[in-house]
Amino acid sequence: MFPALDTIRDVVLDVRAALLHLPNYAVTAFGERVDRHSAEPGFTAVLAYADGHPIGYAIEHGDRYWQRTSPTPADKFTERPAVALKEIGVRPTWRKTGTARRIHDALLAAHDEPFVTLMVNPAAGEGKVHALYKSWGYEDIGRSQPSPASPVLTVMIRASR
Repeated sequence: MFPALDTIRDVVLDVRAALLHLPNYAVTAFGERVDRHSAEPGFTAVLAYADGHPIGYAIEHGDRYWQRTSPTPADKFTERPAVALKEIGVRPTWRKTGTARRIHDALLAAHDEPFVTLMVNPAAGEGKVHALYKSWGYEDIGRSQPSPASPVLTVMIRASR
C-alpha cells in the first residue's frame, strides 16, 4: 500500500464530496487505483500542504490508456512515453488560488517526457474543469472510457514544458 494513501483519501473526501455516490468516483475505487498504480515502478505523487494540513494532490503513472483512446492519437504523441496525470484534486476552500496549477507543475518538474496527458469528464463542474485545462495549454485529442464504471472522458495533451 502507498504510504500517503490515507492522507490523499482524506483530501479526496472533500474534493469529490458531490460525486462519491458514483462507482468510479468512490473513495474505495480511488484507493484500488492508487494501490494498483503505486505498486508499479515509476509511480509519482505530489501532496500540497498549507499550515500543516493537506490541501491537494496529484498522482501520475504510465500512459497505457492510449490503447483505449479514440481516435488513435497521432504518432508524435505515442512514439515516446508521456507523463499521464491520473488524478489531481484540491480541497474546495483552496480552489481558484492557483494551488492545482502549482501541484501540476511540481509533478511535471520531476519528469523529462515530451508530453503530459490527462483525461477529464467534460461535464465536470459544468465544463469548468475542461476549460481550466485548456487554459493551461492542453488540447483535446480523443475520448476514452477507462472502465465500465467510468463516464466517457476527453483525452487531453500538451507539451510538458
